[in-house]
Amino acid sequence: MATSAQPGQLGLAGSAGTEALATSGTSSTEGPERPGPLQDETLGVASVPSQWRGVQGIRGETKSCQTASIATAEASVQARKHVDAEVQTEVPELVSLPSVPRYNGSRLAAFLRKVEAMVTRELNKNWQSHAFDGFEVNWAEQQQTVTCLHTLSYPPAQGQGLHVTGVSWNTTGSVVACAYGRLGDGDWSTLKSFVCTWNLDRRGLNPQQPSAVVEVPSAVMCLAFHPTQPAHVAGGLYSGEVLVWDMSRPEDPLLWRTGLTDDTHTDPVYQVVWLPEPRHSHRFQVLSVATDGKVLLWQGVGAGRLQLSAGFALAVQQLPRNTKLKKPSRGETEVGATAVAFSNFDPSLFVLGTEGGFPLKCSLMAEEAAVTRMPSSVPLRAPAQFTFAPHGGPIYSLSCSPFHRNLFLSAGTDGHVHLYSMLQAQPLTSLQLSHKYLFAVRWSPVRPLVFAAASGGGDVQLFDLQKSSQKPSVSVKQTEDESPVYCLEFNCQQTQLLAAGDAKGTVKVWQLSSEFTEQGARETEHLDQLASEVAS
Repeated sequence: MATSAQPGQLGLAGSAGTEALATSGTSSTEGPERPGPLQDETLGVASVPSQWRGVQGIRGETKSCQTASIATAEASVQARKHVDAEVQTEVPELVSLPSVPRYNGSRLAAFLRKVEAMVTRELNKNWQSHAFDGFEVNWAEQQQTVTCLHTLSYPPAQGQGLHVTGVSWNTTGSVVACAYGRLGDGDWSTLKSFVCTWNLDRRGLNPQQPSAVVEVPSAVMCLAFHPTQPAHVAGGLYSGEVLVWDMSRPEDPLLWRTGLTDDTHTDPVYQVVWLPEPRHSHRFQVLSVATDGKVLLWQGVGAGRLQLSAGFALAVQQLPRNTKLKKPSRGETEVGATAVAFSNFDPSLFVLGTEGGFPLKCSLMAEEAAVTRMPSSVPLRAPAQFTFAPHGGPIYSLSCSPFHRNLFLSAGTDGHVHLYSMLQAQPLTSLQLSHKYLFAVRWSPVRPLVFAAASGGGDVQLFDLQKSSQKPSVSVKQTEDESPVYCLEFNCQQTQLLAAGDAKGTVKVWQLSSEFTEQGARETEHLDQLASEVAS
């Protein structure tokens, strides 16, 4: 341990040290008054202990706490009483049945012989009565009105002023598609348009947001869903092209297209139809109809191309002359086709509507070469076999009956619907539904005597020929400003639904009342009677 030096001692040591330093070194001859030379000398160590560490030492405190004591308790429960019960049925008592008297066979036989003639007479009278014809017991709740279920639209198309030019239901009946284009004024061949689909069974359906949208470089004039592929849609364009899309592939929906070749239509395509191939019923072709007078059959091949497999041309000089027609203009050789409908009983038989207003009965099996100068990679044939009496203007729509092989309907710009038989030129009946154009007509898929028509006055009219052959049973307003209704289609799967498209760019899905979806007794017989009585 170092010892502390007192102040006096420290000063003394310092004087001695100084003196020693002064006298160290070389000896001097000088007197005592002069200091000698400096010399090295080792001295003791002086140390001063620190008082600060003791004062500033670490201070620590120890504390503790204790929670309140936790009280615990134990309890038990024991039932003090119990009861047992038993149930026993009573001993059954024998119940004596009243005795049944024996019948008198001879008296019963005598009674039956007595009333036999009278009962037989009344039964024969009831059998010949028609008091309950058409009556069916129906325990389902009857819906008495036609209501609008959905109002569908695509705002970008409406912003361009596009019309709904075609509607179609897919094979499942849950998806409706519409084509956007323009009818009437101007050259719309370069106008961008759209094909839209809505899945009505999807949760959270947004009527202004289609499930799928395809942008098309030219106005779409018509479209049709594939008969078995629920996502495949064929469309005809104003430019004359025919395209097929797969709506389940939103990034690259185009499957096939005809392209602009010598085979392509040179006028707008007004209708497309899917047809089974003759030798392969599971494979389908697309038939297109245009106002250039050609009816063409297209088959999908590799590299996304539709290839022409067969074709027909309507030449004026080859039309059947069983009906007096207007004389064509000088130099006119082709007859423009505007609509087509195929028989539901003969797959080779179809009816064409024309710009001249007369329907033509045609056949896919025709072999006569068409007289035409139009270029084609396949020989074009003349399909017309029979000419029907004309409308007062172009025909816009045709529909063959699903329930009668000889009956079909036509609608045209004269505001009339004609009911024709394949067996005679004159219409069986003619109904004036509107003073404006009629753009579409369709037979009901479930009611033999019911059809619907779309008018230029904004109405959708439903006819029931069993009730009246002169006025519609129901007329619903599709557009408030009387904009035309251009197209309509029944849903063959969900038969209570009818879709109609209009010039405002909207598709309305109407829910039909039960009177338009439930077939009455002997209704098919009444349709046969209507055809035979007028045709005879």
